[in-house]
Amino acid sequence: MIGKEKLFNRMENVLAHSGADQTEIVYIGHESGLTRYANSYIHQNVFENNCTIYFRTVLGKRVGVASTNSLVVADLRKTLADSIEIARQQPENPHFPGLPGPAKYKSVDTFDETTARFTPNDRARAVKKIIAEAKRKRFTMAGSCASESGEIAILNSLGVRAYQPLSAASVNMIAMSDTSSGYASSTSRHVAELDFVGLAKRAVNKCDLAQGPIQIEPGDWEVILEPAAVAEMLEWLNYVSFGSKPFEQKMSFLSGKIGRKLTSEMVTIYDHGLDTKSIAFPFDFEGVPKKKVMILDKGVARGVVYDRASALKAKTKTTGHAITPDQNDEGAFGFNLFMAPGKAKANKMISGVKKGILVTRFHYLNGLIDPRNSVLTGMTRDGTFLVEDGEIKSGIKNLRFTDSFLRAFKSVKAISRERERIASWWSAVGCTTVPTVHLGSFRFSGKTEH
Repeated sequence: MIGKEKLFNRMENVLAHSGADQTEIVYIGHESGLTRYANSYIHQNVFENNCTIYFRTVLGKRVGVASTNSLVVADLRKTLADSIEIARQQPENPHFPGLPGPAKYKSVDTFDETTARFTPNDRARAVKKIIAEAKRKRFTMAGSCASESGEIAILNSLGVRAYQPLSAASVNMIAMSDTSSGYASSTSRHVAELDFVGLAKRAVNKCDLAQGPIQIEPGDWEVILEPAAVAEMLEWLNYVSFGSKPFEQKMSFLSGKIGRKLTSEMVTIYDHGLDTKSIAFPFDFEGVPKKKVMILDKGVARGVVYDRASALKAKTKTTGHAITPDQNDEGAFGFNLFMAPGKAKANKMISGVKKGILVTRFHYLNGLIDPRNSVLTGMTRDGTFLVEDGEIKSGIKNLRFTDSFLRAFKSVKAISRERERIASWWSAVGCTTVPTVHLGSFRFSGKTEH
């Protein structure tokens, strides 16, 4: 890590040479290590120390973006010049609001020294503990363990000076037998919060219970969706419905429905970048402070996230959800999604199911089928179970589901008080924090042989 003062000094030196009307510099640096394992052996250990520096320059209503990963001053100045030349070639953008001015940022805990110093040997020791749990049942284990640290700095010619160090650690694992598999994962700013042994025991237990799976017929089933499954659904809905672009283009299931009740009143979904129960981060990639945004409040549609450009176009205010300059055309994005907890105990929720299915997680989800109606499709994976009379009876072969989120989440019967952080590709600056959800109706559309 370079540090706030050194970063600002170098970037301000370059900023001073800009001939544009307005100039923005976004620095994203990281040091990340990853340990992969399969067949109960570590087979890969990689480390990357890299950065990306974005220059966004403004000439009237023309905007240009260029980037580099070199911190050499000559390279930075060349990239700045490139962005100015790109701006000259662009058509005017009448919806560009100009760059933001300076702001005050709330203090948020985003960096942990122990996590930043988590070495390959530390990750190997964690993986050894995970594999040991699988060996007790003569299962094999596969997955990955990652740790990273970094810093984000945003400067512009109007006085924005935003800086935040960060750290993150995550682990995922799949225990496997000849006929079954079981999954567990977790993420945190603080590696000490990752219970490697506890997670391994969960994955092994799922694998054990799922052995010798039976095949059942698809159809309308009562289900319990564990946090990883719920998070997969919300991540897709975030992409196709919770941002300003699909909402304003009337492609979101929320478009034209603000103020209407869409799901069970037990469902509350929001984005909150300052809540440290998630992977918190205080500002967006324009240096605008993040705001809490209610998306669904007790089942009622309340709003979506905006950046400054989409807010101007929609005649509303930014919520502090701009993405990196190279992706500004995609509109805003929620990096810190939450589903509010309920009152049920997660480990007691199965007892309320007479006949249904427990889903550990989904994969190969697709939310582009009919986003206006929140239709999603995907496969179950790594722990799918038949539940009868409040008990797991057997593992079942994987199923495909095709259903509307709105339809299914009108049938909520219970939500757990406990929530879990689920990592995704943006987890250095956020994650999805969700409970277990009990649905009275969920539609499976196909079956598999595995």
